[in-house]
Amino acid sequence: MPRVEAVGIRKRFGRVTALEACDLAVEDGEYLAILGPSGCGKTTLIKILSGLWEPTAGRVRVDGRDVTGVPVEERDLGYVFQNIVLFPHMDVWRNATYGPWVRARPPPEIQRVGREVLELVEMLDERGMFPSELSGGAQQKAGLARALANKAKLLILDEPLSALDTRVRLDLRYALRRVVKDLGLTAIHVTHDQEEAMSVADRVVVMRKGRIVEADAPEALYERPKDLFTANFVGENNFLEGSVARIVGGWAFVEFRNGHQLRVRAERLLVGDPVVVAARPESLAVARDGFGNVIPGRIQGARFLGSTKRLIVRLFTDDVVSIDLPSSQSLNTDRDVMVSFNETSVLVYPRPYMGLQEALRLE
Repeated sequence: MPRVEAVGIRKRFGRVTALEACDLAVEDGEYLAILGPSGCGKTTLIKILSGLWEPTAGRVRVDGRDVTGVPVEERDLGYVFQNIVLFPHMDVWRNATYGPWVRARPPPEIQRVGREVLELVEMLDERGMFPSELSGGAQQKAGLARALANKAKLLILDEPLSALDTRVRLDLRYALRRVVKDLGLTAIHVTHDQEEAMSVADRVVVMRKGRIVEADAPEALYERPKDLFTANFVGENNFLEGSVARIVGGWAFVEFRNGHQLRVRAERLLVGDPVVVAARPESLAVARDGFGNVIPGRIQGARFLGSTKRLIVRLFTDDVVSIDLPSSQSLNTDRDVMVSFNETSVLVYPRPYMGLQEALRLE
């Protein structure tokens, strides 16, 4: 199982910088997802890691060996593309066994490998069908089988599910992780779908504007993102700008417009610090009274989201927040409410010098 490293990778296309000083290590047997908005550089990065493109600067190492400049066909990897690529004149079996066949492997080995990979992706019964006879999900499974048949220990997945319907994507993402873990592969999976990345990966890398913002386990990125952009891009968050008014016994009191305050943890905060408070919709609640960590507001609307109901509330600080409540909870939406903030789940960030909207902007 290979360990893959990118050291100081840069990529320029004329005057346009697609990647800037990217350092990344993918451990043996790790399923790594690279997540980010369109145009952030994630596909450029994996094309350099796989050898399809050469970096403008920096090195790529596999198991300590410098492979910068080594072409993709000599890197011992399997590649699954965003657009499903199968030979239309070949059935599933011939597509899956094309790699061993073109390498002139012995017929018994080709038979064994073909059965193994098609069983892994649950496509053995469809081995006689042609791509035109398959659904999109089945075609992508056949493409995965073909990538696995080369017996490479590194699997590159470039937006492999983005062309598929929602229900098919949900089913296939778990099949991908199962196959990778069953075979003990190292996998690098690029996607712009945060739910996809969080559900399949051991670790998620978040990218923005050609740079790696942060990397961590999915739970940590969701619950304790270190960067404001990650807090906004992974899941949803409400953001309020204020400043630290006072610190008492390990707690900081952040003051917002119109004098309203919230209590937050005082780690590394000083009186007068300009800050941004982030609170996810599910961590907010409607309080019965004005006691506790609350800010008053007025309900502006409600949306039914299935298992939850989303309230849109304009706080008396003039900030608009979303609150997710159980759908079964009845509430008079034509009134003022007290919005309760759970201080254990609220996150606090230094206010960015470029402004909050610029720090959160996807492009």
